[in-house]
Amino acid sequence: MKVVTQPRGAESENGELFAARGDAELLNTVVSSLEEDIVLGRLHPRERLIEDELMRRFVVKRHVVRRGLADLEQMGVVERVPNRGAMVRAYGADEIQQLYVLRNLLEGHAARLIPMPLAEPDIEDLKKVQVVHDSAVTRGDLGMVFHANVNFHELLFSKTGNTYLADAIRQFALRTHGIRFYCLTYPGYLEKARQEHWEMIAAIENCDRESLVRLCNQHLLASRQCYEKAAGIRSNLDAASADQQI
Repeated sequence: MKVVTQPRGAESENGELFAARGDAELLNTVVSSLEEDIVLGRLHPRERLIEDELMRRFVVKRHVVRRGLADLEQMGVVERVPNRGAMVRAYGADEIQQLYVLRNLLEGHAARLIPMPLAEPDIEDLKKVQVVHDSAVTRGDLGMVFHANVNFHELLFSKTGNTYLADAIRQFALRTHGIRFYCLTYPGYLEKARQEHWEMIAAIENCDRESLVRLCNQHLLASRQCYEKAAGIRSNLDAASADQQI
């Protein structure tokens, strides 16, 4: 990857100049690569993200790495600790509780807003995206599984027609990226998640809203429970109480 010489451009938050095009592409590479590393467990909770090492890995200058870490911190997957630098965010029991209560509320409400019957072209769009997810699961391509899963859920909740709600769901899904990996390696999890996506589509086709709401909330529980088990955190939320909070 070639580093672009820094021309005049808009000033970043830390006072350094970003090239309008070249630096933006490099920044996107840094952020997307580290995001995937965190989701897929290549980087672990509390693992330090050292600027010099990242500069060598991505062949970029320090200001690109710092901006990338700032973006990841804003997403909620990285934290910067005084005198220690940046590290992969670890989640405590209270944080997990609060994040997942909010995700349940948002996604459950969105499931209640998706029009039923949904237009056939919209249903076909969901099916096409899910076929990509199916293929990734079959191949065991965890990177593609992650991206295809994100695409499915973003498309699903876009059907509410409420762009602000869909964006809020996306933002809080980002904040739980570091929790998701713990399910990807559990036997049967990928197949179960794949089947639940098809069940969501079937619920929409059948105008079965209660099943769709139940599936959306059930779908969230697995990743939370896997993370809590791996981290030795005792869960205080079960499927029944999750449904009651919608």
